[in-house]
This record gives sequence, structure tokens and C-alpha cells, in this order.
Amino acid sequence: MKSNAKKVALHNLGCKVNSYETDAMAKLLEEAGYELMEFEPGADIYIINTCTVTNIADRKSRQMLHKAKKMNPDAVVIAVGCYVQAAGEELKQDEAIDIIVGNNRKHSIVDVINNYFESKEADSIIDIANEKSYEAAFSIEKSNDRMRAFIKIQDGCNQFCSYCIIPYARGRIRSRKMDDMLKEVKALAKNGFKEIVLTGIHLSSYGKDFEEENVTLLDAILECARVEGIERIRLGSLEPGIITREFIEALSKEKKFCPHFHLSLQSGCNETLKRMNRKYTTEEYYEKCCIIREYFPFAAITTDVIVGFPQETEEEFQKTKEFLEKVDFAEMHIFKYSKRNGTVAAKMSQQVDDRIKNERSNQLIELGDKMHKEFVKQFIGKDIEVLIEEKITINNEDYYTGYTKEYVKGVILADGIGDKYNSIVTFMGKQIIVDERTKEEILLAEI
Repeated sequence: MKSNAKKVALHNLGCKVNSYETDAMAKLLEEAGYELMEFEPGADIYIINTCTVTNIADRKSRQMLHKAKKMNPDAVVIAVGCYVQAAGEELKQDEAIDIIVGNNRKHSIVDVINNYFESKEADSIIDIANEKSYEAAFSIEKSNDRMRAFIKIQDGCNQFCSYCIIPYARGRIRSRKMDDMLKEVKALAKNGFKEIVLTGIHLSSYGKDFEEENVTLLDAILECARVEGIERIRLGSLEPGIITREFIEALSKEKKFCPHFHLSLQSGCNETLKRMNRKYTTEEYYEKCCIIREYFPFAAITTDVIVGFPQETEEEFQKTKEFLEKVDFAEMHIFKYSKRNGTVAAKMSQQVDDRIKNERSNQLIELGDKMHKEFVKQFIGKDIEVLIEEKITINNEDYYTGYTKEYVKGVILADGIGDKYNSIVTFMGKQIIVDERTKEEILLAEI
């Protein structure tokens, strides 16, 4: 590394796709001779990969951009990503920001920075709605997660749910070519990663934009499973439409597949789903869950739920709550509806009061905690396979911890079993299960 190399600090906000892209930008910058450092005072360049999924995400993005400028007023501060794509004109007026970079220019981050130092060009946003190809220049060989690597294989969304700004920030669906994806998977396997997570903005649509190739998400999963060294394949968020008997049956025959399905719901009321422009009913959603559990009896089915959507009545909310209990999720992520300018829902009448949103959110969070604990209890006393990730101390004893295929945290006494980092270990009824949400020890087995 050259002693005069510029120091770059990156900070990520938002989803796993953003996290992957931050890692990929870091790789490009390092290869170009920049020196990477932690997000702290002393950097010459700060890059904040922003999020715009909610108003809170917008606020956090602005806060981090201003924090970067305060850490070094002479540094170049770069705003990248979804918030930039959605609010570019506003950010151009922010004196804390020197460069703005849209989602479809992240892969050119080195050129963008070099051009700025040469010509002070500060605007790098292209109309993402016209973007038709996946940015093949993006890849990673390592990850901030030491044992698990997230691999982006898809971008964009064509769904246009009435509450969501993401199709405007990410553009239309674009899928990664299979050979490019497999090249990255092989590089990660060579570097010791045993588990990969296939992710995207709308992962279920993978391959639908290929004009000549008949490739689906199932094909991508099965091809990754053939890569030597990869022992687990996990999926990011899915839409209910991709769940068919044929799809699930094929996955049940693949030993490397992790039965952890994050299946987006958003509401358990058909009237609300219709206003949201979701493409399914609760009856159809429940049928998908039954198919999953037919082939994977202990599968983790997790979901997202929005409370306080415009015009949501108390009756509609109760329908949602009853449906959530019926499905019996392993985990739920509860979001209070956030009004996003430019979306259909933002113009709807009868916006729900924040106080009511808070009350409904608290009810569902409490329900989610209860369901999560019951789900975890199913694994007590059973033989489970855990990918060891770290060492922790409980009651002055050292334990290895990691996750099952269902993403349940397992803990085993470290003494006497040697170095098990990044190894898959079978706990034969001798495990401690720790509730990941509350950190409460449900059972401390005698070992």
C-alpha cells in the first residue's frame, strides 16, 4: 500500500443487498489502491450507502452523512444508493455532501471518485428506470460476516406495492448471469465460506428478465449447491407466488438447502392487501405455508407486517392479528406504516394516527415474541446441526455458538472439543438454546 494512498471509510445502512454492495465497493476501492479504514475520524473520503425504505431510514441517512462531515470537514463525503436515487435534488443542496451517486453507478465508484478529484464533477445519477442490465462488475471475495456470505443475484422490482418507494429507487428487475454468480460463489468457497445467502431486491423474480435463457431461482440454488466447499444455501426474502409444490419438493431433496423462508406478508387482511396492491390473498398465503410445512415440518417461516396502513380499521387489524396467530410464524418484523411521497398510499385518505400505529405495533411485537419462543422450544432435546461462528461466556464457562439451518441459535460447551470455528457440529441432545430476540436461556442442558 502506498503511504500517500487516500483513506476511505464506508458505512452501510439498510438491507442485505446494500450490505453486499458496500462490500463490493470496498473491494473495488482496495484494488484501485485506496486504503480502507473504520468509519471514524481520519478518513479522506467517507462513503455512506443510504436507505430510503422509511422516513426513519431517510433521517438516519442524513444523520450519517452529516456525522461524516463533522468527523473531518476537509474530507470528501459521498452519498450513495437508494436515498440518493429518491431525493437527489434535495441532496444536491446539502453542503455536507460533496458527491451523490445513484444505485446504478455504485459499480463505477472508483471512476466517480477519480473524476471528482480531476474535474470536481459531483453528480452521478442516471435515470434508473431505463436500466436494463445487471452490473456485472460487482462481486466480493470476502464478507464482514466471517462465516456467512450474502450474494446479490438480482436487483430492481416490478411490483409497485402502493406503499413502497423501492421500485423508483432501484428500477426494474435485473438478474445476474449464472456464470458470473457461480464465479463469485467459487471464490467465496475457496476463501473458506461454507454458507451463502442468495439475496436481491425482489429475489423471487430472478431470471424473469432473461430473454433467451430459461433460468429460475431454483436453477440458481441448485447450481450453487454443486460448488465444492459450500455446505449451506440460504435465501433472502421471497414473495408467496414463488412457493409451489414443485419448487418446495425440489428444495426438500437438496441437502444443502436451509429451510428458512422469509415470506413477505405485510397484512393478514384481504381488504388491506388489496389497497397495498399485493398480488395474493390470505387464503393463498396460508396454502403456501402449508406446502412448506408439508415438506419441512420444522421450517422457520418468518415475515414482515405493516401496521397502520391507510384506512386500516380496528376490524382489519384484528383480522391481521388472527391470521398471524393462525400461521404461527417463527419470527415477525413489525413496521409502522411510513408515508412515502411519490407512492399511491401517500395520497390515500384516512391516514392512521401515530398513537394507534404504536398500539397496534406493540400488540404484534408481543405476539411475535411469544411465537418466536414457542418455535425455538421445538428444538430443545433434538439433534441439531450448527455452523459454529463465535465463542461466548455463560456463567464463567466458554461456549461455541452458531445457527441451525432454520436460523435457531445453538450453544455448546467449548471445553474439550477443540477449535470448531467455521465447522458444522451436530449437537446430539447436548445443546443450550438461547432465545435470539431476548437473549434468555430457555434451556441449559447438562453437558
